[in-house]
Amino acid sequence: MVTAGKPTLAPFAADESSGKGRVYAEPPAQYRGEYQRDRDRIIHSTAFRRLMYKTQVFVNHEGDLYRTRLTHSLEVAQIARTVAAALQLNEPLVEAISLAHDLGHTPFGHAGQDMLNACMQDHGGFEHNLQSLRVVDELEQRYADFPGLNLTFETREGILKHCSARNARELGELGRRFVERRQPGLEAQIADLADAIAYNNHDVDDGLRAGLLTLDQLREQTLFGDQYDAVVARYPELDDRRLIYEIIRRMIGRVVTDLIDNTRRQLGEFQPRSIEDVRQQAKPIVRFSDGVFEQHSQLKQFLNRNLYRHDKVRVMTDRSKETVRELFERYMREPAEMAADFSQPASAGDCNESRKARIVADYIAGMTDRFAIAEHERLARR
Repeated sequence: MVTAGKPTLAPFAADESSGKGRVYAEPPAQYRGEYQRDRDRIIHSTAFRRLMYKTQVFVNHEGDLYRTRLTHSLEVAQIARTVAAALQLNEPLVEAISLAHDLGHTPFGHAGQDMLNACMQDHGGFEHNLQSLRVVDELEQRYADFPGLNLTFETREGILKHCSARNARELGELGRRFVERRQPGLEAQIADLADAIAYNNHDVDDGLRAGLLTLDQLREQTLFGDQYDAVVARYPELDDRRLIYEIIRRMIGRVVTDLIDNTRRQLGEFQPRSIEDVRQQAKPIVRFSDGVFEQHSQLKQFLNRNLYRHDKVRVMTDRSKETVRELFERYMREPAEMAADFSQPASAGDCNESRKARIVADYIAGMTDRFAIAEHERLARR
């Protein structure tokens, strides 16, 4: 439904007119809504541009056709907007969350994150969701009147998908739901599942393209196999690449349609009257039906066993972890090797070890794959 050129929002959708606002008050934009403004600030950020050269599964230099954090974020946003529109939720907000959710990811994907967390164990650890929040709250320095991007509460709520109880207690209202085991708004819940949908399906594509997965293996997975049989029955002469694209397109359609239909059923059961009613729930309202959830989970487990733990991927993973570890240790010993914006505060007389470690972690987390590799090589020569 459309009124005066604007979509009608459901009563339980996030609405900027009754939202929790920004940390630093700003006058409203003349031609944009508040969540549109958040999205635009994210797109113009340095961290967002760097996603082009940050890996998903394969290191960036291994090929031009594999997904990056940037293409993944765009795919997440596309899926999330489709779901939000179908449920009369806030599209600009779900898009902003989707585009920002990976801003804090390290180079080399989860391998880099795991090693950086290990390096930071004595200094508070490293959580990539919390790092994404640090990026938009502190590390992006673009505006004269405030640090960070000064995003709305609702966008920041969606960015912080996971958080340890210890760190949540330090975040005030934003972290309270992790302590009280409550839910974020529906737009945040959608972005979370759109992330999982995009991951599963594009990693199938990339795994096949890399020759690490086979069609015979994938046909044993119900979500893939059902669509394979349907496509081959209708298009028996289709070449392999178009066959794969058609299957993946249908897989995405299958899980997205189920997510929309099942969430409508959940909304009918719980009948939330506002976003605050949504937040008070113990479990997410946005979720798959039991059957599709099982198929989605089985595919995720299959990819974990056969792609993410593949011998060729593990070789790259081990090398990437070593690169991150050696960078961290070198910068801790010699902070002057970092760029001036990081080396100066890390070298200050009043900077303790944990504060220095956090600065080093911020610097490494902001690197692209290729910059981390080049920096590692540069330091190895010194």
